[in-house]
Amino acid sequence: MVLCTLVVLFGALTAWQVNERAEAADRLVSHSGPLSHDAAEIYRSLADADTTAAAGFLLGEDEPPALRDRYEGDLAKASELLVQSAARTSGSSETQRTIADLTRELARYAGLVEVARTNNRQGLPLGGAYLRYASALMQDTILRDAQRLVDSEERRLDADFDAAESFPWAAAGVAIVGLGALGWYQLVLFRRTNRVFNLGLVGATAALLASFLWLVVGATGASSSLGDSRTRGAEPLRALNDARFDALQAHAAENLILVARGSGEKYSERWAAEVASLTRAQAEGDKPRGSLLRAVERAPKSAAAQLADAHEKFTVWQSRHDAAAANEADYDAALTATITAEGTGTADRAFTEMDDLLAAAADAERREFRKAAGDVDGELRLLALAVLILTVPAAIGVVRGINRRLAEYR
Repeated sequence: MVLCTLVVLFGALTAWQVNERAEAADRLVSHSGPLSHDAAEIYRSLADADTTAAAGFLLGEDEPPALRDRYEGDLAKASELLVQSAARTSGSSETQRTIADLTRELARYAGLVEVARTNNRQGLPLGGAYLRYASALMQDTILRDAQRLVDSEERRLDADFDAAESFPWAAAGVAIVGLGALGWYQLVLFRRTNRVFNLGLVGATAALLASFLWLVVGATGASSSLGDSRTRGAEPLRALNDARFDALQAHAAENLILVARGSGEKYSERWAAEVASLTRAQAEGDKPRGSLLRAVERAPKSAAAQLADAHEKFTVWQSRHDAAAANEADYDAALTATITAEGTGTADRAFTEMDDLLAAAADAERREFRKAAGDVDGELRLLALAVLILTVPAAIGVVRGINRRLAEYR
């Protein structure tokens, strides 16, 4: 009775524990992974809208339609993703409030930018004040809320990774106890009857051992695949997103230096701070190592070339910014060095080329994430089913083996 109970308990416990891990692996690909990506895209779209609005303001009537379309596309994408996140998230009410706040403040930001554009087209200096106010709303309120949303979804992603990667120790422990009990019982029978084999119990032992080995190999293989998904996809992508965020913040500060027309000291300080966030050689207190350096170091092979090129483009961007800053007393020269409608040879062009490379690297890392994690849930469900199937002959073998032994006393 005890032996049969151990075998059945092993099968049931394995099915429960492995299915829970399969569900967590499925959430990684179908829920927490996409939500984490959407949260990062919300932040990126909002930050890009801020930089694009400032660029369009600086170009004034020379603003190309493509730049305006990019700004409107950023706002539309952020709004769409906020709606999707609100519908899909099963998180706390705090997350829902953050999404609601973002939606409300985004409409307010768009209104301020339109007022700034209208005043600027009319040649009124008040336009610059409105744009700086809109950017302050974006930087100090909207992007902070967006970062909270990113952090919340990343914690959910980490929790699903931890749940899916964990080894089913309880099921393995029951299997070991069951194998030990079967071995001990057969040894007792051998000593008492001098018979080497009880076919029922030998079959049960073989089935239980096969189940246990399949569990160990299957669970270890799934954990390895998920580990690859984390180290080659999720973690590099997180570092890369940080680099993209910092670069967009630096670009916004770069444009606002010119919008401020001689009173942009705080934007110059913000530029310097964001550049340090990208390229800081060593961690300083609570400030981590530079996000661009971390993204380059953690990149998988599929994204390494794009990130190496992006790092070179950053150097070009920084040198062009410094050249524009050297012409600070000549506004027109500084503006031409920073941004033009054509974009050739400007700091803005170097930033765009860098951002395109970072986007390509992000796509490669997302593919790494999906490639490694995509089939794990199915493999785990097959493992649970296989163990359940093998449990049946193991239980039957125990019953038949013991019944045969009892029949000898009748």
